[in-house]
Amino acid sequence: MIELDGAVGEGGGQILRGALTLAMITGRPFRIRNIRANRARPGLMRQHLVAVQAALQVSGGDASGAALGSQDLTFVPGPVHGGDYEFAIGTAGSCALVLQTVLPALLKADTPSTLRLAGGTHNPMAPPVQFLQRAWCPRLAEMGARIDIHLERFGFYPAGGGIVVARVEPCALLRPHTWMTRGAHRAAYAEAFVAGIPGRVGQRELECVGRAMNWGEDQLLIRVLPADQGPGNALMLTLDYEYATEVFTAFGEKSVTSEQVARQVVQRARRYLMSRAAFDEYLADQMMLPLALGGGCFTLDEVSMHARTNAQVIETFLPVRFTFDQLDGVDRCTVIRNDVG
Repeated sequence: MIELDGAVGEGGGQILRGALTLAMITGRPFRIRNIRANRARPGLMRQHLVAVQAALQVSGGDASGAALGSQDLTFVPGPVHGGDYEFAIGTAGSCALVLQTVLPALLKADTPSTLRLAGGTHNPMAPPVQFLQRAWCPRLAEMGARIDIHLERFGFYPAGGGIVVARVEPCALLRPHTWMTRGAHRAAYAEAFVAGIPGRVGQRELECVGRAMNWGEDQLLIRVLPADQGPGNALMLTLDYEYATEVFTAFGEKSVTSEQVARQVVQRARRYLMSRAAFDEYLADQMMLPLALGGGCFTLDEVSMHARTNAQVIETFLPVRFTFDQLDGVDRCTVIRNDVG
């Protein structure tokens, strides 16, 4: 039984989600105390509970402490099986985070899987579905994984109501891969998604991005969604390169101007552009577990506390060690597999 303290390091939900994924992959049970101890509302929230329930269904495992607000959970996995699964978060809790909990494990399943999730697709505290589609899945494909994610319906915070369908093929072993540079520039564009609010809100956001990034009208795209998928507003910048794609998102809120929303997303994109790294800190964090399974390294624009905490959890389950150093002034993450030879 692996013992984990949910208060260490970053102290958020990623410790639990990573532990669930790794337990299913390795077959090793764990107990975690102080779940989400560093959050304003500690313990299991709805999306975290659904992640536990999804892991139980996928692995046929057993758990104690799986209840809303629980800060102490014991999880014992069984063998992972492919199949058709449906999970309803019931709130705007993130579909993306639940998917990222079970998809790596389902790569180890005996048959293909289809997952249908209902909940939040665009939530300020989680990656949007487009991040998985454009940034995460293509990198996993380079390691041999075949995952397809389709967004059927947007679900903005706080109402939720979105629908995402994911299909995953078994992949016994991920291939080693390295991402040291982002490669040649292929495309850059901004999208303003609006649902149930005036389209001029999105237009103002795009105008601000155009001025700040010196982008033309063909790079500024308004996406007007059906009103019943809102109210909601997301501003998304996509930077597509030969070896990496990054998606940066900011969300409109009451009392927050279009200029402020644009400024948030532009600042994040500029930091990435100035870094010369292949990945930004968020994609880097999401690629650490696949890296541990397959091997390799990547450069990143910032080594966050989130990444260091993630490394600590992964090293607890797998015979690997992460190193963070610099190459030509750019941060680098490398995984060293202790089971080689």
